[in-house]
Amino acid sequence: MRYSTHYDTGDAKRGDGINEDSLSMTVFEDGHREGHGIGSERGTDEPTPSPTRSVGVFVLADGAGGHDAGDVASYLATTGIAERLAPVAIRAARGRPERFDIDIDDVVLPEESTAVSLRSAITDAVVETHRDILRYVGSAGTRSYTTAVAGICLDGRLHLGWVGDSRTYVVNEATERIARLTKDHALVQRWAEAGEIDELESQVHPRGNEITRALGGAGGGDAGTATVEVDTRTVDLYAEDTVLVTSDGLVDAQTDAPALYRHYVDSGKSEAAAERIRDKAVTDENLRDVVLSADSLPAAGETFIEMANERGGKDNLSVLLFGDDALPETPAEDSLPVRDIDPSRRPLDRDTALLSDE
Repeated sequence: MRYSTHYDTGDAKRGDGINEDSLSMTVFEDGHREGHGIGSERGTDEPTPSPTRSVGVFVLADGAGGHDAGDVASYLATTGIAERLAPVAIRAARGRPERFDIDIDDVVLPEESTAVSLRSAITDAVVETHRDILRYVGSAGTRSYTTAVAGICLDGRLHLGWVGDSRTYVVNEATERIARLTKDHALVQRWAEAGEIDELESQVHPRGNEITRALGGAGGGDAGTATVEVDTRTVDLYAEDTVLVTSDGLVDAQTDAPALYRHYVDSGKSEAAAERIRDKAVTDENLRDVVLSADSLPAAGETFIEMANERGGKDNLSVLLFGDDALPETPAEDSLPVRDIDPSRRPLDRDTALLSDE
C-alpha cells in the first residue's frame, strides 16, 4: 500500500501556532511464500506487489472548541478509533488464509468478517471514542468536539464511517473521475438538499461553518451511555484509485467567502458573480486534477497544501492519500459501480462550529 500524510496550520492561522487537526494511518503488511513487500514507510510511494496483502486503517479528525479543547478532542478521536479498529482489521485479514492458497481448519481461525460487521465495528469505535471525549469534557470543565472520518481498507473494499464534515474522495486514473464518498453533516448540506439554497450559495454561505453532528460537545449526562449517529458505507477500490481524506481546511480554504456570498446574492446570482466563486473555491475538479497530474502521492499532498494557502489558508488542514497497486484493475466504465455519494455536491465554507440542537 502506498500512502502519504500532510499537515499545515494554514496561513490565516499561522500566528496561533497550533493545528487542531489530527490524522492516523495504520498499515498491516501480510506477506507469505513468494510474496515480497517493498515497504510502506510514511510518505513513500512504492508499490507492494501481490501476493503481499495490505490492510489499512485510517482516522482523520478536525477538532474545535479552542486550543486546549479541539486539539485534545481530535487527538482522542484519531488515537482512540485507531486503537479500536487496528485489531479488527488484522483479525479480518487473518480470517482469509485462502489469499495465500492456505487451507486451515476453521477451528483456529476467527469468524470471517463481512462488510456489515466491519461497518458495525467502525460505528462502535466512533461511539466509544465519543464517550472518551465526553469524559474529558466532564473532567476538564470545557467544551470540546471534533469531526471524525475513519476507514478500513481490506481486500479491495473500503469500509467507511464518519461524523461531521471531514471528507473522503476517490480519484480513478483509468476513468479520470473523482467521487465523493462521504456527505457533510452540515446545515448548508440540509438546505441544499431541500432546495433552499443553490450549489454556489452552499459554497460561500455565512453559516457554512455550522456542522450538525460531532464527537464530544459540552458535556452533561452520562458519558458512559452517550451515543452519536455514525454514517457508514462500503465501496469497491481498484488499482488505479487514489483515496483522498481531508479536513475542511482544504476545500474551504478561501478567506473571502462572506463577501463572495453577498456579491452573488446582491447581483441576483449573476453569471459573473458565479464565475468569481468558482475561481476562488477549491472544487472537486481541482482535487481530481491535482491527483491525476502529480508524479507521486507526496507531490500531490504538497500541492494541496500550497493550493489551500494560495486560496487564503483559512483553517488548519490535514491530507491523507493512499492507494494499492495490488488491487484488481478498474472494470470497464459500463460495469464500474457508482461510488459518488452525491455527484451534485461541491465544497462548503467557513470555520467549524457545532449547532447546539444536535
